[in-house]
Amino acid sequence: MLDDDDRGAVVAQPRDQLSDPAPVGGVHARGRSGEGTNPEQLFAAGYAACFASALSAVARASRHDVRDVSVTAEVGLHGDTEKGFGLGVVLRVELPDDLADGEQLVERAHQICPYSNATRGNIPVDLVIE
Repeated sequence: MLDDDDRGAVVAQPRDQLSDPAPVGGVHARGRSGEGTNPEQLFAAGYAACFASALSAVARASRHDVRDVSVTAEVGLHGDTEKGFGLGVVLRVELPDDLADGEQLVERAHQICPYSNATRGNIPVDLVIE
């Protein structure tokens, strides 16, 4: 439930527009084209955007300019039908060369990002600073 000061979103996509990965019986496993967006891509898009916002908030608080920062999330599906499936995430953060304290800003953003907080202890998330 969202309070008045909270923000939220509802996203609905028709089932025929989603593309499941082959390990879970997806379209590639069934010989179809694989067109459409898969849940891992949606999760990656949300995580990258959320992490970029968290990084901007942390940077503003410490008076750093992060307008030229880029965040890319890579989300992979691992496992099998016997043991179950899980996700793994690599967050690639591209920082300007002249940004002081960049690594500390990324670590702090990881502490306040809602996606990072939701996944912490549940799935592996690797931070890669480029």
